[in-house]
Amino acid sequence: MNRTYFRSRRGMELVQVAILVAIAVALGLIFKTQITDFVNRTFEGLSHF
Repeated sequence: MNRTYFRSRRGMELVQVAILVAIAVALGLIFKTQITDFVNRTFEGLSHF
């Protein structure tokens, strides 16, 4: 196998990781209030023990 194949494949993996990170950030921004409420309720529940 030649080097351009491996270089191209590594580049595609980086693109996939970048897309997944962008999706995670977008979902975090969209559901920010729901996530914050969930975390606050969870820690409030844990502090009662």
